[in-house]
Amino acid sequence: MTNARYYLLSVVQPTEGTPPAPDEMTRIMANLDAFHQELKDAGAWVFAGGLAAPGTATVLRAKGSDVLTTDGPYIESKEYLGGLCIVKAPDLDAALGWGRKALHATTLPIEVRPFYGEAEE
Repeated sequence: MTNARYYLLSVVQPTEGTPPAPDEMTRIMANLDAFHQELKDAGAWVFAGGLAAPGTATVLRAKGSDVLTTDGPYIESKEYLGGLCIVKAPDLDAALGWGRKALHATTLPIEVRPFYGEAEE
């Protein structure tokens, strides 16, 4: 894949609401496994992973020459980054295609955003 770029597929997780039932979560995880395998088979796989809830975060801020450490979350919001997938794609249209597949696998909104520059082969 020449002149590829890296794209971030962000999984947008709602803060409120009812989590999926265990059988639904099992189906979602199977769909994600199949999506990740499709990325690998296509040579578009870079990395993917879920994130713990925002309350588990630790925020670091510069305060002069010191570092201020605060337990998360950083901001209160209705949505947060629940997981991410980094893919290689030749252009935005291809990355959006992967984003659509991620949407169907996770059943959650997906934000597609390019990194600066091209992917290193």
